[in-house]
Amino acid sequence: MHALTTVHLQAVKRILRYLKGSLGLGLTITPGPLTTFFAFSDADWAGCPDSRRSTIGFCVFLGKNLLTWVSKKQPTLSRSSAEAEYKALALTTSELLWLSYLLRDLAVPFRYQFILHCDNASATHLAANPVFHACSKHIEVDYHFVRDLVVAGKLLIRLVRSNNQVADIFTKGLPEPAFHHFRGKLLSPACPSLERLIGYTNDCLLMKYAIPFSLSLSVNRLSIHVML
Repeated sequence: MHALTTVHLQAVKRILRYLKGSLGLGLTITPGPLTTFFAFSDADWAGCPDSRRSTIGFCVFLGKNLLTWVSKKQPTLSRSSAEAEYKALALTTSELLWLSYLLRDLAVPFRYQFILHCDNASATHLAANPVFHACSKHIEVDYHFVRDLVVAGKLLIRLVRSNNQVADIFTKGLPEPAFHHFRGKLLSPACPSLERLIGYTNDCLLMKYAIPFSLSLSVNRLSIHVML
């Protein structure tokens, strides 16, 4: 911040223009049964040109409602894309567990299996088999608690095509048409494609991108319901 240039000023102006144009957007939480807890996890391997650290992104849905979303840089370097994706899986799994504990404290226990979507085949196989390949030995043991949940039947990891990876938007930029299209899907109170996405099959994934970088809550549009 000690050597700002016109490039930084242009970036700030772009953010302000976007915020001005999105003042009417809101996140609506609609009622529904608490039977589906699923998430999308992704990582942009070595995406930072300065530190070569990877960027993690994920979003979590309860039913058809978006609950949490994160975009952050990994604190350590990843030596492979599989390692970066697996660390993203571990971070997303921690978020799913924390949300389930929160529901339990609210006397709304969740007894169903978590569903986590990942677009990296190596990370998906590694979650089920930690000795999938010798190059996986350098991955921190702490992240293997993901596999423990898979073995216990509490977590299901599904492979999703990269062009259907919703969390991809949290790790890199997208073209403007995709930006507006999937921003509307995430913020829309009634999203048929998302409802179909909850009943996931390998042949039925309609959401290709998402861009919830800036969400402003509109109180008069927000309705929260908990089905006990």
